[in-house]
Amino acid sequence: MSESLKSIISAGTKLWLDSIDPDLVRENRAWGATGATSNPIIISDLIKSGRFDAYFERLIAQGLNDHDLAWALNDELVKQAEAVFYSVWEQTSGNDGYVSFELDPLIEDPEANLPHAERVQRYIELGKKWSAGHDNRMIKVPATAAGIDALEELCVAGVTLNVTLVFTQRQYQAARDAIWRGAQRRKSLDRFKSVYSIFVSRVDVYTDKHLPELSAEAQGQVGIVNAKQIWRENKTFWKAHKTPLAQEMIFASTGVKKPEDKPWKYVEAFCGDDIETNPPATNQAVADSGITFTRKVDELPPEAVVNEIAAKVDYAKMEQVLMEEGIEKFANPQKALLKLVGEKRKALAEAK
Repeated sequence: MSESLKSIISAGTKLWLDSIDPDLVRENRAWGATGATSNPIIISDLIKSGRFDAYFERLIAQGLNDHDLAWALNDELVKQAEAVFYSVWEQTSGNDGYVSFELDPLIEDPEANLPHAERVQRYIELGKKWSAGHDNRMIKVPATAAGIDALEELCVAGVTLNVTLVFTQRQYQAARDAIWRGAQRRKSLDRFKSVYSIFVSRVDVYTDKHLPELSAEAQGQVGIVNAKQIWRENKTFWKAHKTPLAQEMIFASTGVKKPEDKPWKYVEAFCGDDIETNPPATNQAVADSGITFTRKVDELPPEAVVNEIAAKVDYAKMEQVLMEEGIEKFANPQKALLKLVGEKRKALAEAK
């Protein structure tokens, strides 16, 4: 294992991989990663690689349409990753070793414009369906209005939840409270596990574009400060509401967006606690860095910077903009995946 990655894990961070590419999963598991996550872009890239054409043809032979074929492939790849991390899940009694499975992003597609109640019901139905029979599978539900309204019933049903697309304290609180209500309706809390994926780099992209008036010291720090403040609140809440398993934050969107930033900018900032879900390239950069990382997660920038951020950032506006962008980035890759499945089906048929 890379000494740099080892230092992050030794400091207390659980390292997860933002991919379910079987080769990368095995490589990162050897580096100390203990979990992974999936999304439509990852599945599309794997289809494009041609490495799964044989499996693809078997699914076609079963008579699956493009929609069902895409989800069957997703399910199979997540299952393979689950198998790699299952020993971690067993060794930690369910506290780690998970693979996150994203529910249908088209539920939130603005073009479909489904009624709110229908969206909520779809999340509940699909969450139950895709979690059934999987000990170490987390179901990713976005922190949209419908996603949040589905969380209580999903939790009651025993679904292990990863709330994604969290940008603000308001979203985090609404999601956490809904899940806690559901947890209290369970017969037992023994298997109760939830995580909250706070997106980091997208916040800094937002402030760079929409808040040029921030000082040089504050610009590029809003994502870090925001995530650390929510992390602190999460610690405080669950300290007062004891559960057998840890209810954790995931620091997500940890790949840097500016070429002048160190590739490990966010990895270093959150080192020391809870979970980091990093892109493969970020883990590779960390592995190659030669740096010994130490705990930084409970350190904030100077008080003047924190106060400036509090005074100048309109979090409600930021949430609105980032959620609109996030839903688009959520739905469009799924549409692209379904289009790709159709093209791959045609190409395989023509090759025969």
